[in-house]
Amino acid sequence: MFLNIWFYVSLLFLVLFIISLRYAYKFAVIVLNTQEAVERSLDILDYRYKAIAEILEKPIFFDSLEVRQCVAEIKKTRESILFIANILTDPLSPADNEEKILAIEGKDGS
Repeated sequence: MFLNIWFYVSLLFLVLFIISLRYAYKFAVIVLNTQEAVERSLDILDYRYKAIAEILEKPIFFDSLEVRQCVAEIKKTRESILFIANILTDPLSPADNEEKILAIEGKDGS
């Protein structure tokens, strides 16, 4: 009788172990898919960052306020792309991230 109880307890643990392995596999697949998506996104951001940097190197010949504002927004966009790529590859503390976001948006941190 005592051996019979251990058999059922062992069987229960085996079933729980198999179920936990199934969920661990599902979680691992989700993590790998997320990693692949982040890597592809970083490649796209890198390409766009280079394209914007090339555009900003060209001198502007039209001295309009709207053109200057557009160039300023493109510069902010370039900084934002770099910031997003840095967050995805090297996470900082939330306070540091908030300070950098405010700096990119041109707002005062206080």
